[in-house]
Amino acid sequence: MIGIPSPRTSAQGIRALSQVGRIEDLAYVSDLRSGALVDQDGSISWMCWPRFDSSAHFASLLGTEKHGVWRVGPAGPSGRPSAPADRRRYTDGTLILESSWITPDGTAQLVDFMPVTGDDDVLRLVRIVRGVSGRVPIRSTLRARPGYGRPRQAPGRSQVHASGRLSVADQGDGRLWLDTQAPNRMDGSDIVSEFTVSEGEEVTFVLSWQRGRDEPPPTPTPTGLLKATRDFWVAWAGRSTYSGPHWDAVEQSLITLKALQYQPTGAFVAAATTSLPEEIGGSRQWDYRFCWPRDSAMTIEALMSCGYKEEARAWVRWLSSAIAGRPETMQAIYRVDGAREMPETELCWLPGFEGSAPVRTGNGAAGQLQLDVYGEIVGALYAAQEHDPELTPVVAPLIVDLVACLEQLWEQPDEGIWEVRGPRRHFTHSKVMAWLAVDRAVRLIEAGRAEGPVKRWRELRDAIHRQVCERGYDEERNTFTQSYGSTELDASLLQIVTSGFLPPEDKRIVGTVEAVQRELSTQGGFLLRYRTDGQKPGVDGLTGDEGTFIICLAWLIAALAAIGRVDEAEIHLGVLMGIRSDLGLLAEEWDPYACRQLGNTPQAFSHVGIIQAVLAVTAARTTGNSQLTGKAARA
Repeated sequence: MIGIPSPRTSAQGIRALSQVGRIEDLAYVSDLRSGALVDQDGSISWMCWPRFDSSAHFASLLGTEKHGVWRVGPAGPSGRPSAPADRRRYTDGTLILESSWITPDGTAQLVDFMPVTGDDDVLRLVRIVRGVSGRVPIRSTLRARPGYGRPRQAPGRSQVHASGRLSVADQGDGRLWLDTQAPNRMDGSDIVSEFTVSEGEEVTFVLSWQRGRDEPPPTPTPTGLLKATRDFWVAWAGRSTYSGPHWDAVEQSLITLKALQYQPTGAFVAAATTSLPEEIGGSRQWDYRFCWPRDSAMTIEALMSCGYKEEARAWVRWLSSAIAGRPETMQAIYRVDGAREMPETELCWLPGFEGSAPVRTGNGAAGQLQLDVYGEIVGALYAAQEHDPELTPVVAPLIVDLVACLEQLWEQPDEGIWEVRGPRRHFTHSKVMAWLAVDRAVRLIEAGRAEGPVKRWRELRDAIHRQVCERGYDEERNTFTQSYGSTELDASLLQIVTSGFLPPEDKRIVGTVEAVQRELSTQGGFLLRYRTDGQKPGVDGLTGDEGTFIICLAWLIAALAAIGRVDEAEIHLGVLMGIRSDLGLLAEEWDPYACRQLGNTPQAFSHVGIIQAVLAVTAARTTGNSQLTGKAARA
C-alpha cells in the first residue's frame, strides 16, 4: 500500500515495550518553557526541563517505565496501574487538565498544570488530587530518570534536605524537588505515596526544577499557582478576535500554539516531542523540539489572523536576533535561544514508541537549503506590518535583506519544504515561495514602506513566475508538478492557490487542486505529502511509508474554498475536526486505515491547519462563494 504505514511490531511486543497508549491519548500542559504529556491513566510519560530541547527525565513515551514516569491515579488492585480516566477536559479557555475517575469507592479528580510564572530559575509542575465523592485510594509513583533514562546514568537519588524538603534528582544545571503533604516512602529510587482522598479533600504534589543544586526553591502555594495559571490562560484566550463557526476548536488550537512558544525568546517549537513515529515500526522519527523559521512564520500568521500582535512582535525580535544581520547564513532550524548547533544523534537505549526506532535527538536538516523558507518568512513579516503598522520600521529592512539574499539563491535546487534527505531538486513549491518573497518586497517598496531596487525585483518576480509556468507545469495533465521535469505531485502545490501566484479561477490552479486530490488522496479524503515506495528509497531519500499529513488536508480545504467549492471544503473540514483528540489536540499525521494519529505531538503545523481551514471556509461563506460540485456531492 503505497504511502500508508503498516504496523511492523506485534501487539504482544508492543505491550512489552511500553504502557503508553495511542498518541491521541496524550494530553499536554506547558509553562511556555517546556511541556509535559499526560496519558489517560494519569501518567506523565514525557517531560523535559528547563527547555523544550533539554533532556527528558520522564521518557517512558519512547521506551518503558524504567526510562522515567510519574503516575498519579486511583490505586488498581494488586498494585496494578490505574485505569484510564473516565473523563478528561481542559477547564474552559485554559491549559489546565482535569482527569476524573469514577470508581466503586467513589469519584476522584486529578488536576495537572504547569504555572506560567515568567521565572526561568524555578519551574513547576503541579498535580492536585481532589476527592469528589466517597473515599478513593490513590497511588503516586514518581520515577525520575534524567538523561532520557540512560542506563549508565545513575537514577535520581532522592533525599531529605535539611529544610525537610524532598530532593529528587539532578536535571541539567539544576535539581528536581518534590513538595507534598502526602506520606511517601522510597521504593528503590522511586518515590511512592499511598493515601485515601475523601469528598472535599485535596492532596497536592508540586515538582519543581530550580537552577543550582544546593538550596530548595521557595515553598510553593498550589492554590495560588492554580489561580494565577487560570487567570493567565483565560486572559490570553480572551484576546482572540475570532467568534465564528468552530470557535471552540480555533480557541483550543490557538492555546496549543501559544503553549509551544518558548516565551523567554519568542521562538516557537514545531512540536513538544522527539521521535514519535510517522510509521509504526518504521524509521521515520525526528526531533521537532526546535524552531523552524517556516513553521513559526505560519504559526505567527495564524495567531495574527485571530488578533494576537504581541506574539508577532516577540517572534520578529527572535528572528532578527537569530539572523543577526546575516541572512545569507540563515539556517532551516534553530534552537529556541537562537543557537545553531543541534547534532543529530540516536539514543540506542530507548526502543522507541511501539518499537519504532531509532529515537533521535538533534536534527540534521538544520544545514539544508530550503528556499521556501524565504517566502514563508517574508509572507509572515509582510502580514505582521499590515496587522501592526508599528512593526514596519523593523520588518521592512528584514524583508529587503532576505530578498537580496534570495536573489542570489533562487535558481539553485534545494531540499524543499519536506526536508528531503535525497538529492536536491528544483521543487516547484520552493520556486513559488521565492516568487512570493519577491512579490511582497516589491509591494512594500511600491507602498513607500521600504527602499530597494524595485525595478530589478519586478523583473526578478516576472522571471521566477515565467520559469515556474514553463518548467513546473505539466500542460498535458493540466497540473503543476512536484519538481521541474517530474511527473510526481506534491500536496505543497496547494499553497500555490492561496499565494496569489495565479488567480484562483485559472485553469492551472483548478487542475492542480483536482490532480492532487486524484493522485494523493486516501480513504476519507486525507492527503499524502507525496508518494512513498515502501522499502525502496523515494524522492525524500528514505525507505518506508508514512501517514497522511494533517496540514495538507487543511491546505486542500483552503484551496477548495478559494476556487469556489465551498460545500466540498466544508465536508472536508468536518472530517478534519473529527480526528482531533478528546482534548482537541493533533499530532503531525493521521493513519486513515488504523484511524490513529502519528508523529510528534502536539504539532504546530496541524493546529495552524485547523485555524487556516476554518478561516478559509468562514470567509468563503461570508462572500457567498459556494458551489456544490458533482465531486462534492459524491464525497
